[in-house]
Amino acid sequence: MTRTIKPGLPSRQQILDFIAKSDTPAGKRELAKAFGLHGADKIALKALLKDMADEGLIDSAPGRAFHKMGGVPKVTVLRIVDIDGATAFATPENWQAESPPPKLRVIERGKRQSALAIGDRILARTEEAGQGYVAHPMKKLARGEELVLGVLHREGDRLWLKPVDKRERRELMVSDAGKAEVGDLVLAEKAGRPPRITARVTERLGDPFQPRSFSLIAIHKFGIPDHFSEGTLEEAEAVAKLRLGDRREDLRHLPIVAIDPVDARDHDDAVWAAPDDDPANPGGFKAVVAIADVSFYVRPGSALDREARRRGNSVYFPDRVVPMLPEILSADVCSLKEEVDRAALVCHLTIGADGNLKAWSFTRAVVRLAANIAYEDAQAAIDGTMPHPLTETALRPLWACWTALKAARDRREPLDLDLPERRVVLDEKGRIMSVAARERLDAHRLIEDYMIAANVAAAKALEAKKAPVMYRVHEVPSREKLVALKEYLDTFGISFALGQVIKPAVFNAIIGKLGESDDRQLIMEQVLRSQTQAYYGPANMGHFGLALGSYAHFTSPIRRYADLLVHRSLVGAYGLEQGKPSVAAAQPKTTLSEEDAGAMDRIGQTISAAERRAMEAERETIDRYVAAFLSTRVGEVMTTRITGVREFGFFATVEGLGGDGLVPVSTLGIERFRYDEAARALEGEQTGDRYATGQTLELRLVEANPISGALRFELPEGANHMPMRRGGKDRRPVGRRGRPPGIRHKGGKR
Repeated sequence: MTRTIKPGLPSRQQILDFIAKSDTPAGKRELAKAFGLHGADKIALKALLKDMADEGLIDSAPGRAFHKMGGVPKVTVLRIVDIDGATAFATPENWQAESPPPKLRVIERGKRQSALAIGDRILARTEEAGQGYVAHPMKKLARGEELVLGVLHREGDRLWLKPVDKRERRELMVSDAGKAEVGDLVLAEKAGRPPRITARVTERLGDPFQPRSFSLIAIHKFGIPDHFSEGTLEEAEAVAKLRLGDRREDLRHLPIVAIDPVDARDHDDAVWAAPDDDPANPGGFKAVVAIADVSFYVRPGSALDREARRRGNSVYFPDRVVPMLPEILSADVCSLKEEVDRAALVCHLTIGADGNLKAWSFTRAVVRLAANIAYEDAQAAIDGTMPHPLTETALRPLWACWTALKAARDRREPLDLDLPERRVVLDEKGRIMSVAARERLDAHRLIEDYMIAANVAAAKALEAKKAPVMYRVHEVPSREKLVALKEYLDTFGISFALGQVIKPAVFNAIIGKLGESDDRQLIMEQVLRSQTQAYYGPANMGHFGLALGSYAHFTSPIRRYADLLVHRSLVGAYGLEQGKPSVAAAQPKTTLSEEDAGAMDRIGQTISAAERRAMEAERETIDRYVAAFLSTRVGEVMTTRITGVREFGFFATVEGLGGDGLVPVSTLGIERFRYDEAARALEGEQTGDRYATGQTLELRLVEANPISGALRFELPEGANHMPMRRGGKDRRPVGRRGRPPGIRHKGGKR
């Protein structure tokens, strides 16, 4: 609890103001002296400072000096990360806040040109300046590291490092390769200063063309934390031994099942349903959604909690998972497995015959799953193509209840974009066996609808108690995106009124009219691009895509920190604490802390950014696998679909595989091509050849780079395939009126 400030003590704001304005580091001694505190007042000041730290108002730097939480200490170690002309920029070497580290402008007195180089470490005095910070160097320290991930190659007698990041165009000359060889994937330290920045190899990672390297590239590129500290691992080992508690509902008699992908690494959720025998709910159902009780093991403020928040979520690659929690928890103790007792936070649902939720409640329970079943096996059991011992006792009741849930979902008309998801299948040595669209079964939709029902119940249950909620928010598309979508649909002759009330059903109606048209998938993708990006936050803005007014993520606390916060809030709101655990009795409670309750907006921003990072890393890794899979087919002609058109060419993807590749306009022929921005198309002025978004055509694959994930295509007949000028020495390709090939915008604008 927050302590009452004693008379004579400074207020929290006075302390913050003093720390901000102090020219020197401000510790407890400096604060006591500044406010004239003695004896018992000093003890009270110490307690107040601890409260402020717990509340997230201040943080301490080495030497016990304080600074504003999320701010930079008055004196700290910085690392030079960039040099622009004569100005160097640095970031704090040890940044613990959840926000991105600030970039400080380094002011070197009396120097016309910076004596610092990228990677240098300095001890500096810092101060706020405008909206940011500046640093005044006090001392240059031993060299640090500015690491670049890349591949070594040789030109002449020199080694060069080619960064794997497609956005990094500059290659670095290698000053020291160590034991690395040409072709190796390496981590290297930047050294020197512009214009002569070199690279020194610090770690050899191996063959970049080995499939298991593709996820490693993404991990390093996006800075995804992939190693747990010894302290975190030790804490995980300790909490894994906790007894489940004696206040749990016993649900071990129910045939609860988990239905997951065949290659699932963890099992958050399990389900059960049966007809409701309550006369007040004729034709209705009762259901249980059991979720791993992660909050029982991961307590607020613990090392496990801090690391889970820093990661935000688990990251899933074809060859590995970078988990949010150590494996002993994520893949064992917290994972719901058949025939073993597991701690669960359970959502009890009462579902009407019409599929609407009539009531819900939450308990902490102990469950023992009847089975872990793959989606394909559950579907085969229901279809009657493969028998399963739980078909009648567990699966058919689940399907019967889902029929009602599906009817309610259909009436609600959520956004229905059934776009394919790519699945990479590897053999035991990590080699690519296949890349294909993941099959979408009723079994997938069934689990999805039970999870949505539980997520809605969690949000509404917390709202009923006026407890903090970490909502999953998906806002209505912006007008700017709707205008762009209208212009795009106009090119297909599809009307779209901007003045109407925009609901998911509006988009569904557009897609529904397309039937099995070749444009169907293309327009679905464009509708998807028109949507806002979902995020986490404490303010309820609804979930547009699901057509729901209240929605929170509750069902995956093993892999999402947002769900863990929702669990803690439910435990506190409904008195589900289990009392003191038998091991480590001094551990904090499992409820949401006051500090976190007051910082939900900041936490939401942090975990939303982590989610975007994970999605980009996963997508890029899949692109690398696709490029590797196609690298053996360079030279082949394959069916592709145009996904985007720009002035410089168009992008195409291999049907059924994905992975965008560029077709440069310079390879389309000798004539001039006009770019029609509204129609997103390139059109030849002489032949009328047209290349538009959504068009299906045969292209030849001419390059597939597994390191960057990039593909490149050309027309089957080859680049610049039209006839040359005949006669004379000038054999250049020509367009209409003898002009060289190029681009003209629609309307003549170049």
